[in-house]
Amino acid sequence: MVPPRIAPQSSATPVLRLARADDQPFLLTMLFYAAHADEDEGVRPEQLLANAMLARYVVGFGRAGDLGVIAEGPRGPVGAAWVRLLAGDDRGYGWVADDTPELAIAVAPAMVGAGLGARMLGELLEHARTRYPAVSLSVRRENPARRLYVRFGFARVRDVTNRVGGGSETMILRFEDR
Repeated sequence: MVPPRIAPQSSATPVLRLARADDQPFLLTMLFYAAHADEDEGVRPEQLLANAMLARYVVGFGRAGDLGVIAEGPRGPVGAAWVRLLAGDDRGYGWVADDTPELAIAVAPAMVGAGLGARMLGELLEHARTRYPAVSLSVRRENPARRLYVRFGFARVRDVTNRVGGGSETMILRFEDR
């Protein structure tokens, strides 16, 4: 199921730009895919807002510490990669330290396998390395995107076995040259 906000795209290469506060509705759609909520029949992106553990990744996007990259196709956005500082009681699934933002990333289903995730992640990390000591994430062990994270230098910090949808790993990429 593809939410109506994502129109089919032509073969033009998407352009990357920095995310803005008004991208929050699209980030919610991308979180829908990143959290694999599309695998549950009848679930819509806006329903994620009722889950505080997921909503924290997008609600109020644009605050201090938020950073993101949006991939724009000819008919609108088709992918997003973003980080948020989620600290204290607001910790997310991939928390490792209060000064390390957590990554979320997804592409529209029609764009999967086209290299867009790698482009967005590379661009985001270039911006993040000047602002943060590291970036962390949580990924299901069987998620094919895990290979992308390893390729970019993310390393496993810990295993999490009680997550909905099976086990996952918390991973981190430390910026050594900061």
